[in-house]
Amino acid sequence: MQVINPATEQVIKELTEDNSTTLQQKFNLLQQGQIAWAAKTLPERIAIILKFSNLLEENLEELAAILSSEVGKPLQQSRNEINGARARIQWLCEHATAYLKEEIMSDGSGMQEKIVYEPLGVICNISAWNYPYLVGTNVFVPALLAGNAVMYKPSEYASLTGLSIAKYFHQAGVPEDVFQIAIGAGSVGSNLLDMPFNGYYFTGSYQTGQKIYTQVAPKMVPVQCELGGKDPLYVTDEVQDIAGIAAGTADGAFYNNGQSCCSVERIYVHEKVYDAYVSEFVKEVKSWKMGAPTEDGVYLGPLSRKAQISVLENQVKQAVDLGATILTGGKAVTGTGYYFEPTVLVNVNHQMDVMKEESFGPIIGIQKVKDDAEAIALMKDTAYGLTSSVYSINENRANQILAQMDSGTAYWNCCDRVSAALPWSGRKHSGFGATLSHQGIRAFTKTKSYHLRQP
Repeated sequence: MQVINPATEQVIKELTEDNSTTLQQKFNLLQQGQIAWAAKTLPERIAIILKFSNLLEENLEELAAILSSEVGKPLQQSRNEINGARARIQWLCEHATAYLKEEIMSDGSGMQEKIVYEPLGVICNISAWNYPYLVGTNVFVPALLAGNAVMYKPSEYASLTGLSIAKYFHQAGVPEDVFQIAIGAGSVGSNLLDMPFNGYYFTGSYQTGQKIYTQVAPKMVPVQCELGGKDPLYVTDEVQDIAGIAAGTADGAFYNNGQSCCSVERIYVHEKVYDAYVSEFVKEVKSWKMGAPTEDGVYLGPLSRKAQISVLENQVKQAVDLGATILTGGKAVTGTGYYFEPTVLVNVNHQMDVMKEESFGPIIGIQKVKDDAEAIALMKDTAYGLTSSVYSINENRANQILAQMDSGTAYWNCCDRVSAALPWSGRKHSGFGATLSHQGIRAFTKTKSYHLRQP
């Protein structure tokens, strides 16, 4: 399997993919190692995970360079991702004891009732390429803290980062028979689905998530799917700092080239502030530097996957054919690398895929609305349900709008944000289950209820 640099289109490295035999060997190893790992005390496991986090810090430049080379994000954004993962690790380690310890529910009249949280066993984590440290940390860190062994399959587009994660886990003290990595593309993922894991945790597209869920369901084991989004954002008429809001929301739409499940993917703006907002938004987008991920000041590098260029081209073409106007961008950049111009479309509507289907790239449609009712109806017109955002100086107004959104996360005067303290969860085609927060720690456990009567 070739690992290709999306900025240069050169082969970085060739890796040997796993097959059914090597995967079975790794699974057998994990089954043996999990028991001893679970027998360690939680403070011992926490200390090891914190050491892993320290190793990420000590090797930040090396790891950021590897990440940028294979997924194309600018070096500073790679550093930001690794540091963000370390912040999540810190929160998970600080709160693991509170949420994994046994709970005494009642204790009186000679009867004690308590809940114990036990590890699932050996779990399978099929992960994503766009934020391999962040989406990986959401799964393998709480899984390990809870006493599970982990088979981690990074995306084939982030394999070198996956190998680096495994390397530093092992250096930190996570035994090799507790954390194993599966290298390969879709066929390797399919092989993993046939194996008797005690839980499956997937981050990726709705289409792949649906296939995984359908195949794994007969096993009757926990399954979680963190899938895509078509996240809406509404700018109300009474906002004041239009330039600041335009800059912040443009970043929410285009950070990491828009390759995020919670990127802002469609924007609705009240007609009273529409012209001013669009003008400032386009000004912000035009100020960004596009170039090689290693260049200073670059905000937009190449797309991670070449195939996504045609998806974006088709969305732009269809939108223009149906009456949309391109204010900036609109096409792939000729030459070497998978570059696509940051693209802003107006005069858009819900007949266009750019407002209905996930783009996962640096394009955005901005639609004018006459009032809150129209904005709410358009925001709700989606099969996805990951995040929704409202910008308003009126908290009650924002809350009334957000309460009507069928999404796992709601934002007031912010967007494209994840906190380790809050559950990260989707609805409808954006998936199910939760990572992060106390829910995300306990997602890797099974409960045992004790009824203890004194003799």
